[in-house]
Amino acid sequence: MSLVMGLDTGGTYTDAALLDAADGQVLATGKALTTHKDLSIGLGDAIARVLDAYTARAGQPQSAGGGKPSDIGLVSLSTTLATNAVVEGVGGRIGLVMIGFEEAVLERADLARALGQDPVAFINGGHSPDGGAQTMLDRDALRDTAAALGNEVLAFAIAGHFATRNPEHEIAARDLLRELTGLPITCSHELSSALGGPRRALTTVLNARLINLLERLIEATEAIMTERGLTCPLMVVKGDGSLLHSDFARARPVETVLSGPAASLSGAAFLAGTNTALIADIGGTTTDIAFLQNGAPRLRAEGALVGGWQTMVEAAEIRTCGLGGDSEVRAITRQRAGGVTIGPRRAVPLALLATQHPAVIANMEEQLQLLVPMQTDARFIFPLMPDGVPGWLTRSETRLAQKVIQMGPTPIAEVAATQLALGAVDRLISRGLLGLATFTPTDAAHVTGAFTDFDVRAAELGAELIARQKTGLGKALAADGRTLAAMTLATLHQQSGLALMDAALAHDGYGEEQASRTPLLATLYEQYLKGIIKPHYTDKQNAGMGDAEVGTERMVTTHVAGTITASAAPLVSIDMQLETNLVALGASAATHYPHIAQMMGVAVNVPEHADVAGAVGAAVGSIRQRVMISITAPTDGKFRVHLPDGPIDLNVQEAALQEARNAAKQLAHDRASSAGASTIEVVIAEDVRVVQLSPKKKLFIEAFVHATASGQPS
Repeated sequence: MSLVMGLDTGGTYTDAALLDAADGQVLATGKALTTHKDLSIGLGDAIARVLDAYTARAGQPQSAGGGKPSDIGLVSLSTTLATNAVVEGVGGRIGLVMIGFEEAVLERADLARALGQDPVAFINGGHSPDGGAQTMLDRDALRDTAAALGNEVLAFAIAGHFATRNPEHEIAARDLLRELTGLPITCSHELSSALGGPRRALTTVLNARLINLLERLIEATEAIMTERGLTCPLMVVKGDGSLLHSDFARARPVETVLSGPAASLSGAAFLAGTNTALIADIGGTTTDIAFLQNGAPRLRAEGALVGGWQTMVEAAEIRTCGLGGDSEVRAITRQRAGGVTIGPRRAVPLALLATQHPAVIANMEEQLQLLVPMQTDARFIFPLMPDGVPGWLTRSETRLAQKVIQMGPTPIAEVAATQLALGAVDRLISRGLLGLATFTPTDAAHVTGAFTDFDVRAAELGAELIARQKTGLGKALAADGRTLAAMTLATLHQQSGLALMDAALAHDGYGEEQASRTPLLATLYEQYLKGIIKPHYTDKQNAGMGDAEVGTERMVTTHVAGTITASAAPLVSIDMQLETNLVALGASAATHYPHIAQMMGVAVNVPEHADVAGAVGAAVGSIRQRVMISITAPTDGKFRVHLPDGPIDLNVQEAALQEARNAAKQLAHDRASSAGASTIEVVIAEDVRVVQLSPKKKLFIEAFVHATASGQPS
């Protein structure tokens, strides 16, 4: 028997599924809460539940196996932790080294915003487009950078000017910084062979920021595997749904961005028995949407788009938005009508926090006794610093962090009485040093009774505290907690429907460029003017809100800056309908997506085991590595092959192409082998670009040789 265990560590739950690889049968599943302080606890709980269920089968007459951990030949891990960290802007402090770039480059590709307050050093060096050095590498400046930042950052990211044409200076800088600091270092040419220095730098920054996060996850998984007697290899799912050996993944954690959603796509095809459908996977932090066509997702040519960041990570074309069961809910208090916003930041639901820390119920009851509501009501913070307070925090941040460590889960109002202190709290949350607990859609579901696995009283108190927040007119946001909960769920359902339509329009090629930057209705109106869609009057009731809650007014939704506003008498009503199957996945899919599908007028399939689709998808993956070698012509009659170790020049075009083919094939094979594949097959594809000058003469411009190596995990 060939058994594979799939694991999926998300922001809220850690899932496990055991599959018989021979016949594709799901033998057992398990689900446990993700324990962010110590990931091994949640992983251990999920693995234990699956192994216990499998062991119990051994004594049954129709046993599917011997029931021993040694029967399992492979463990495969998918995770949304990297995706969530990028979406929420969470990650360790890193140092960026820019070689041969001007400081103005930070304004391109949103690099400055991605870098935030993390330090950056500009070092002389780098290369020109033909791979020649534009100036010498300033090693003294690198030594100064190591001395200044070595104790202040957790990792370095290095991006060199035209490093994909010649990585010499990146490699030299990496070796020197590693020798002087001993820190993890990521070079941009290791992650992508494409041009575009600012985007490569952005991708490298994200990778460096995620190294410690993925290292913790892999170490925790390996520790619990050893404890449970699992001696098989550990694989990690990439953003395109393929697999990496855990040792290989440690150095390239950014490739696991969209790992969880990609695994869910594979799981959806397996569980729903369909090759073509729009897939929506709702987790605790995000909703991931993709179109599955002919059994496989389309790869995004520009690289993964995650949380507004355009990376160079090869990944499935998945649209990720900050909507989930555990998304932070905040009151809109500056607008006349009021309302709530959802996400993109994740929070621990109050209902869940109270099961572990019942004192928060008394805290919220005290807040309800106050005559004047505060914006910090129903908002708690707790420490996430297993190694203590980092030394690079400011003095005020250090004092705040130490206080929270002593107190445990604490109302924000007790430790942050000023706007400056609230800013420090936000910074520590963004750094992943403090966790946030507040009202979420999961709490709203507890209030309405749609989901009641945790503490209902805590959810009700949170709803009442948010409901009494004041709008711009000085009125209470909602009549009571139940109305506030219904408003929250309606907002989640409306925004989810808009996200589905955004994804469908982008897949059809309508408004693809502006889909991530402009309101959905602007895109719809543009298509209406072009005659692509026709207006059709409809009077559907808002999903999730009954007549008693919203009256009989017909609602029109507008997607502006993440909020939902409503007007009672719209002059124009445009109805659009999805013309494809809809498959919903995730722990809360059965709670929310029937409402969303009804609102949109489509049928939805929530398959069996939809709550562990990522774990199932992880178990059915294979290994795939892609590389690209480019060829340029610096002068007439000279062909420059840009190899990973540096460029070489040849005088014959075919000789250059053959050198590129050989190098690409060998590199792809080696990477697939390092990723853990056996019986590797390599496929070569070429893109040779020439200009026809005359019937007998062609001018060579450039060429790209692509190699794809694939195989099953060994």
